[in-house]
Amino acid sequence: MSAEGTPVQGNRRIDRVLSQDYLAGLQTAPLADVRALRGEAEQEEVDLSYLRRLIQGRLDILRAELNRREGHTEGGLVEGLAKILADEPRGEARGLGRHSTLEPSRVDSHRRYVEALVADVDVSDVGARTADDLAHGMRILAEEEHKLSSKRREVQAVMDACSAEITRRYRDGEADVSALLAES
Repeated sequence: MSAEGTPVQGNRRIDRVLSQDYLAGLQTAPLADVRALRGEAEQEEVDLSYLRRLIQGRLDILRAELNRREGHTEGGLVEGLAKILADEPRGEARGLGRHSTLEPSRVDSHRRYVEALVADVDVSDVGARTADDLAHGMRILAEEEHKLSSKRREVQAVMDACSAEITRRYRDGEADVSALLAES
């Protein structure tokens, strides 16, 4: 539903959230509807973030195997897996520092999607793949990660627009804080 209560085209949540009319009528929609729009966008952002993390983990595994083969690291891939997948900084943070209590809603389908991306480069047996196979898998995963990052930023802009509208209503006295506390 758009803020005006009209159906938004597309069955997938990402299509709805990123449709041009998703935020149409936001300023006049009931507060509950604005919150619902933000909630739907937030769930999509959580799912996109999860999917990105899955892809980044596979990229890290492929990169580690290539580094091992080139002599940059010692030991086997399995022994170093915990270190490979540790949440170490990947460079300068560009994120918005969002915190969410939501869980990904489609964990199994996300996992199958990522596995299908590089079905020809089985991450569970990277030792059996050539360096060219691994590099090919990395390119595919990196391209997909880039697309997901872009979509995630678009979804975050939708979330920000909804949050800004909610904040405006409280700031301008159009919404009552006591009503919000009563809902808790």
